[in-house]
Amino acid sequence: MENYDTLSIPEATILQNELRKRVDISERELSIRCIGGADISLNLYSSTIYAGIILLSFPALQPMGWSLVKAETHFPYVPGYLAFREVPALTEAWKRLAIKPDVLIVDGHGIAHPRRLGIAAHFGVETGQPSMGCAKKLLTGKYSEPGLLVGDHSPIMAGTEQIGYAFRSKSKTAPVFVSPGHLLGMENSLQIIRQCVGKYRIPEPTRLAHELVNRFRRGELPEGAG
Repeated sequence: MENYDTLSIPEATILQNELRKRVDISERELSIRCIGGADISLNLYSSTIYAGIILLSFPALQPMGWSLVKAETHFPYVPGYLAFREVPALTEAWKRLAIKPDVLIVDGHGIAHPRRLGIAAHFGVETGQPSMGCAKKLLTGKYSEPGLLVGDHSPIMAGTEQIGYAFRSKSKTAPVFVSPGHLLGMENSLQIIRQCVGKYRIPEPTRLAHELVNRFRRGELPEGAG
């Protein structure tokens, strides 16, 4: 995978549309023993990116390992194109993992993206890693508020096309936004996220990845795989 720093936004759009053709969100039989969570930490306009992936046993969600990478990006900060800043660092972290997760949940969107290629879909296509997105904010599409109880959900629609789910991960708290990235179906994504809910709004894989990468950014953890 190339570095994206020299791409213009029109070139990045063309590449997104090319990669989108390779996205596979057909439903499949899943056998998950290890699930990953991925998050990126960066100052909005800084060129330094901190990427982290945590591996958890499934369904117990006990930490099994991690990978942390510090990288530089010079791709501009443009909403809808953040993957071009974040995917290279995330890919480097992924490459350093001794074992690859059966599924990776990325803090961000899968196909719930204006060009159906959020970071989880982009990363999945580039690496061949089964992936899905779980985001804190909606990027595109519309949804009806799901029921107030954990597990309640409603479809995110872009016109007549379903692009994800608004999923209630904690009772009476704002939903998270779940969508398949690559090599997972819409229903697969929903079933997986149901089994990743802990005590918090953010499901465990991405919550723990977020904690990990922030500790790394503060200098409490070294770069590398553990």
